[in-house]
Amino acid sequence: MAKYFDVHPDNPQRRTISSVTDSIRSGALVAYPTDSCYALGCQLGNRDGIDRIRAIRQLDDRHHFTLVCENFAQLGQFVQIDNDVFRTIKSATPGSYTFILPATREVPRQLLHPKKKTVGVRIPDHTVAQALLADLGEPLLSSTLLLPDEAEPMTQGWEIKERLDHVVDAVIDSGDCGTEPTTVIDFSGGEVEIVRRGAGDTSRFE
Repeated sequence: MAKYFDVHPDNPQRRTISSVTDSIRSGALVAYPTDSCYALGCQLGNRDGIDRIRAIRQLDDRHHFTLVCENFAQLGQFVQIDNDVFRTIKSATPGSYTFILPATREVPRQLLHPKKKTVGVRIPDHTVAQALLADLGEPLLSSTLLLPDEAEPMTQGWEIKERLDHVVDAVIDSGDCGTEPTTVIDFSGGEVEIVRRGAGDTSRFE
């Protein structure tokens, strides 16, 4: 049965956030809110968590996992980024964007796209997600909480608790969050490719 954490949207309770991050360090898979929608998240090296995300979402090995980072300095440890791309991404973060970039050696192999050796990264503009990342001190390995055969991602904490009670370990509820997945921008092929149009404005990339 998943633990249910009621977190204030503007002033997240430190003790509650610490309880969640302690669980993550102990191997928990959590559902947490972001500026785009809810996401499933676990610690970077959590193989069981990765397998559970794949099972819940029925993902194949071509799926791009996302490293949700607290800030740009942290993001830069996990992806290779040149000056032009740096400036473009810097101007769009934090925000509802996921960027596909070549991964550094810091990224576990099982997270990489099998052919491209790329990974997704993002910096959310969400108070509770940021509090979680700051307390954890490392990125959260994440994937949008979009269930198979459903067109819309899940956006209500109580509904997630009800439907995924036996497949996740914790649910963070801080009220309303975003209702659309992130906009996904691929920089790995030399030219900018908009892979998915979502919550983020694409005009700066076109």
